Amino acid sequence: MSIDERLVARLHRRAHGGRWRVTPERFGRVLQASAGRVFAGRTPDARELERYLSSLHLEDLALACACASGDEPAWEHFVLVQRPLLYRAADALEPGGGARDLADSLYADLFGCGDHTGERQSLFRYFHGRSSLTTWLRAVLAQRHVDRLRAHRRLEALPEEESSSALRAPAGAAINPEQRRYSQLIQSALTDAVAVLPPRDRLRLACYYAQELTLAQTGRLLGESEATSSRQLARTRAALRTAVEHQLKGHGLGRDEIAECFASVSEDAGPLDLRLVLGDASAHSSVASPARKKSGADRSG
Repeated sequence: MSIDERLVARLHRRAHGGRWRVTPERFGRVLQASAGRVFAGRTPDARELERYLSSLHLEDLALACACASGDEPAWEHFVLVQRPLLYRAADALEPGGGARDLADSLYADLFGCGDHTGERQSLFRYFHGRSSLTTWLRAVLAQRHVDRLRAHRRLEALPEEESSSALRAPAGAAINPEQRRYSQLIQSALTDAVAVLPPRDRLRLACYYAQELTLAQTGRLLGESEATSSRQLARTRAALRTAVEHQLKGHGLGRDEIAECFASVSEDAGPLDLRLVLGDASAHSSVASPARKKSGADRSG
């Protein structure tokens, strides 16, 4: 994807790229990478491309570019500004400081190290400027926290069959012969719908449903009020349901069968686990991957 040199120069000036010794040529490559992610599979016209590039958090993008290349003044500025914000985000995830080690561990991946070609491989290469650098870092941190919780749960022993924590099926419960198919259809449709959500909406869902944060905690993490978090969650849920219904129609389900599908999964979700749906979507999103880490946390901003 080619970007006009005059546009690159103009955006480079707006980003104050010279402050961090980021050349217009290097900044242009970063802009190309960001546009390539968004317009994958098609070529936008000049106006659409300029509108998108102008909407980016350009100063954050220039700073990330400089940090990725190992510029010391840029790195010192980044740590000075972002460390307190990361610690606050970590404390919101796990009050008492239990998640601060995750925040500290980010710095090594952000600084990066050389691969076999000598090219520095920094986590910053997943930041594309669509969100602010602070929001993206919070998303990376939150996804690593989810990863750690999930890994811990996999290591927990199952309860003894006779213990009070063992779940038992209700006596005489009727088995819906379509349950398995409905669950698979819902999981597939929901995974696809979550994958195309904006990164901020995915993070809000993950905080509230996967990490089980309160609305107030979710709001603090995202820098918004509790009321805004509640309103945005409601909007996202409505959008997801519409998208899932549309996909179910594409599988040939009629209105009554779609209603039965939702009702069946609501009564018994079977193998459907929203935490895994959110995790998988984050891992493959542009908010996704380095730490969805290379874990999925590399959420492209």
